[in-house]
Amino acid sequence: MEGTQEEFAIRVRDLVVGFGRQTVLDHLSLDVRRGEILGLVGASGGGKSVLMRTIIGLIPRQGGTIEVMGQPIGGRTLGAATTWGILFQQGALFSSLTVRQNVQFPLRENLVLSQELMDEIAIAKLEMVGLRPQDADKYPAELSGGMTKRVALARALALDPPILFLDEPTSGLDPIAAGDFDALIRTLQKTLGLTVFMVTHDLASLTTVCDRVAALADGKIVAIGPMRELLQSEHPWVRAYFHGKRSQMLQHQMR
Repeated sequence: MEGTQEEFAIRVRDLVVGFGRQTVLDHLSLDVRRGEILGLVGASGGGKSVLMRTIIGLIPRQGGTIEVMGQPIGGRTLGAATTWGILFQQGALFSSLTVRQNVQFPLRENLVLSQELMDEIAIAKLEMVGLRPQDADKYPAELSGGMTKRVALARALALDPPILFLDEPTSGLDPIAAGDFDALIRTLQKTLGLTVFMVTHDLASLTTVCDRVAALADGKIVAIGPMRELLQSEHPWVRAYFHGKRSQMLQHQMR
């Protein structure tokens, strides 16, 4: 994990997070390089989303330090709203707001802009994620699962953040929609120069989209590197995850 500070978008050192007597993250350390897509894998309930939510300040930490874009993040603050965008697992759209209003929500909360300019930005962001201008007046209940994810992504990108957090972005999508969404993430990352922190268990996403993969087990990062390196890891959980029957079948299908 050596390198200059400028190389890293996120630096986590000796992070400790727990609930009651249960320690979820146990002196965890992790570096996320600027401009990469990092995939985070781990057992269900093993702390993947806890790590993401702790980095952005939604969960307090009991120890350790976090730096984002070279700036220390306080234990109980969310930091600058323009530093990152977040796509939560189910999209987390406001059901009473239209698509346009959902995308504009971060703009209203953080900037002083005319309605005309906010409308232009919303349409531009929707088109960026592959949606049509006429979709802007729909409500979340009228959207498919794939469209919901794209609207949530447009909202996450509304303030042009350098870092994008994705929590199980392809969860609930059929394989075709999931593949399209993975391709969209990669295209946006290249076009916008984003750093992407992706919590996922989707082997296809890990293989086709991620530059590096980090494995979380026993409260720590037990392996990190390109997919080919994780496939060679001797850690018991990593071996079980990537060399189980289901994983081998998926890897065979993707060859």
